[in-house]
Amino acid sequence: MSLENSGVPAGEPLVVVDHVVKHYGDFVALNDVSLTVDKGEVVVLIGPSGSGKSTLCRTINRLETITSGDIRIDGESLPQEGRKLAALRAEVGMVFQSFNLFSHKTILDNVTLAPVKVKRMPKKEAEDLAHTLLDRVGVGAQADKYPAQLSGGQQQRVAIARALAMQPKVMLFDEPTSALDPEMINEVLDVMVRLAAEGMTMIVVTHEMGFARKAADRVAFMSDGEILEQAPPEEFFSRPRTDRAKDFLSKILTH
Repeated sequence: MSLENSGVPAGEPLVVVDHVVKHYGDFVALNDVSLTVDKGEVVVLIGPSGSGKSTLCRTINRLETITSGDIRIDGESLPQEGRKLAALRAEVGMVFQSFNLFSHKTILDNVTLAPVKVKRMPKKEAEDLAHTLLDRVGVGAQADKYPAQLSGGQQQRVAIARALAMQPKVMLFDEPTSALDPEMINEVLDVMVRLAAEGMTMIVVTHEMGFARKAADRVAFMSDGEILEQAPPEEFFSRPRTDRAKDFLSKILTH
């Protein structure tokens, strides 16, 4: 399956977060955040807990509404609600900490459900695509099993296949390995590294610094609801510019 499915003209960002503010009551979760992500680019969001990374990720397909600002996917502002929002969400794949698979459906049914229901894809075509994607993430042999019969790492790879089945323009990953046992983390990260190498546009919230070094085109460091600095991974990890980033890296890279 080709990943070249975006109509974005060369040089124009696929995702634009433009001066976004998000309040929860008096708490400012995002404070004037701007971020652009080009087609085929992998941007990794890192920072301390509570810095706004997951909130930012969830605003990009409007799982969280914003207080002010604008978010555009492929040149179109996120609609408030209704069919237009559903159509835009179909172009934005999302993988969460929890796998959110339907426990009463087989792995194959979990992956084919959205393409058939949302995109009106013929069942046979959806099943062929699902088998291809399950093979691609290394769980093709599990298609007829139920989620409870799979390990956490296998379930998360199914969740990635399910998101890819909608043939999205961009994939959002919100700490996709944080709920996994340590030995299962790499099998999920390996799939994500391959996706990045194949040209999938990705925004990834993660604490896995090895993945950030290997797969990111750019690292964006967040603290207190703001993006404090952005740089290619080699530059960020070796020469962070802000004291907050230096402090963060000193704590996580010494263990």
